[in-house]
Amino acid sequence: MHAVDTPPTRATGAPGGPGGPGSTRPGARRRKRRNPESSRLPWLLAAPALLLLAALLAYPMGRMVVLSFQNMQLRELWSGAAPPWVGLDQYTKVLGDSVFWAVVGRTVLFTVVSVTLTVLIGLMIALLMRRVHKAVRMAMIVAMMFVWALPALVQAQAFKMMTDSNIGVLNYLIDKLPGVEFQNHSWFFTPAQGWIVITACVLWAGIPFLAITLNAGLTQVPKELLEAATVDGANAWQSFRNITIPILKPLLVIVTTLSVIWNFGLFTQNWVLRDGKPEPEFQTLATYSYLQAFAQNKYSLGSAIAVITVILLLGAMAVYIRQMFKIGEVD
Repeated sequence: MHAVDTPPTRATGAPGGPGGPGSTRPGARRRKRRNPESSRLPWLLAAPALLLLAALLAYPMGRMVVLSFQNMQLRELWSGAAPPWVGLDQYTKVLGDSVFWAVVGRTVLFTVVSVTLTVLIGLMIALLMRRVHKAVRMAMIVAMMFVWALPALVQAQAFKMMTDSNIGVLNYLIDKLPGVEFQNHSWFFTPAQGWIVITACVLWAGIPFLAITLNAGLTQVPKELLEAATVDGANAWQSFRNITIPILKPLLVIVTTLSVIWNFGLFTQNWVLRDGKPEPEFQTLATYSYLQAFAQNKYSLGSAIAVITVILLLGAMAVYIRQMFKIGEVD
């Protein structure tokens, strides 16, 4: 009789066997080991820029914080005497002022509307740029770069001339429409129309950056995935929602956060469009702080408003910095 050969069995706990160090249970998750050096790399790369920013901003920020706990008047400004300390009186005065909270609400509302429109229009232009001829795309990029390169002061002056009640080209064109009388129309007669002009100026300046940036991000979407989705029966919207948006999500978070930071600190556009004297209904936190400090000589009160503005922006800045470091992390 021949002996029946049986395959050797691995002992439990032996190397390579069930429960051994080399075994892998079905469905078990493998934990990724993060290299400590890779987690420190983004901080090391960002350290020079962070140190430079700290060196440039440390003194003015510290001086502003100190001033917010004092009561600086013209007397101390001209004489050079140390202002008296008042503790939290400036913050109590600001936080208890209904006008301040109205300005905060106006600033937040403007930021939400302007950022939403900027991101949506910028994304639509970026999608359009992927569908046009290369020469047309390059022409669009060059034109938008010229718009982006213009200083905010020049942009605001251009919009001020276009919407002027006497010589504005916008009134002239609208007046040519049948049945419309728009001569000598003031766009800032009502707050709603005035904010339309201010928002349009901000959008015109901000959309080029988002469109060019998102266009670059769209080049990283693999065509093979889109083609495979089309073969599987997905329509254009399903491909955009399930493939394009997830790939663009980190970039969308970055450009949205940057837009929030820029638009929340709105100053130049409404300041120039209102000839340096914005009415209460056109004031934002930046202009309100400036007017309190330099128009009414309440320097400490203006500093307290500026500190509160910075605190409100810290959340958006934290999201932006965290997202930048997440992109730099290597799994």
